[in-house]
Amino acid sequence: NYPEDPDHLGVSYSQAFQLQKNTLYKGKASVVNGDFSFSFIVPKDISFNYGKGKISYYAYNGTTDATGNNSNFIIGGNETNATTDVTGPNVNLFMNDDKFVFGGLTNDNPYLLAKVEDENGVSTVGNGIGHDIVSVLDQNTEKTILLNDYYQSDLDSYQKGVIRFQLKNLAEGSHTLNLKVWDVYNNSTLVNTEFIVAKSASLALEKVFNYPNPFTTHTSFYFQHNQCCTGINVQIQIFTVSGKLVKTIEQFVRTEGFISESIAWDGLDDFGDKIGKGVYVYRLKAIDANGSKADKYEKLVILN
Repeated sequence: NYPEDPDHLGVSYSQAFQLQKNTLYKGKASVVNGDFSFSFIVPKDISFNYGKGKISYYAYNGTTDATGNNSNFIIGGNETNATTDVTGPNVNLFMNDDKFVFGGLTNDNPYLLAKVEDENGVSTVGNGIGHDIVSVLDQNTEKTILLNDYYQSDLDSYQKGVIRFQLKNLAEGSHTLNLKVWDVYNNSTLVNTEFIVAKSASLALEKVFNYPNPFTTHTSFYFQHNQCCTGINVQIQIFTVSGKLVKTIEQFVRTEGFISESIAWDGLDDFGDKIGKGVYVYRLKAIDANGSKADKYEKLVILN
């Protein structure tokens, strides 16, 4: 029957409804013999009026999905004897992986990665009052990136978690990024980093170095690059300052992020003899799977 639409014209009518969209906590809990438990501290930024809350569940054991929810509880009010907390979360900001260093190299679609820790938990409620997890790229405050939904607590912990968000189609060159995170007591922490985008169409190197430097008997070579999660053939040639080649190292390097694994050297030349103390020049040459090449020169110092 269409009592208000006798001609069956398909007229639609507005209908008021309530939407539960402010997540107080999102986390993961271990299931043991079918049982699990979790705990968290409720953020200050809730509606103090009493009303029905909702818990939504999802589980997966490798083969089977399970879902459920529970709305048979009341949430609201405030705790007058709550502990005092005036310190913001501890936030470590990276690009792509936790090997990233300030000013490092990335491709044009890097991930913002942040590891966050707070003794009382991180707030993801926001409520439109300026307490959201937000990031700003290149100081463009008109395009603030809202990250509440991208925070995930660690397994069985409300005190630690990770934020992971992919930025896309960034221009080549230098960029700045800042991140602001709030805890459940409305204390905030602001961190920032800088990075350089080199599009991954061709191999690029940045920050080639060895550590320790100076050294006596052992050092390791590292380099930043723009070819994430692939293999790179590396050749390191070490020369005297007069140009004589004394050592060649060749190694296939598997990369998980944008900083290479270490390439070790014991300070001996190609004949197994100890190299004298002094300043040396080395060339690091890299070739990726597509045949793209890049190289860079740096200096090292050997001590007695």
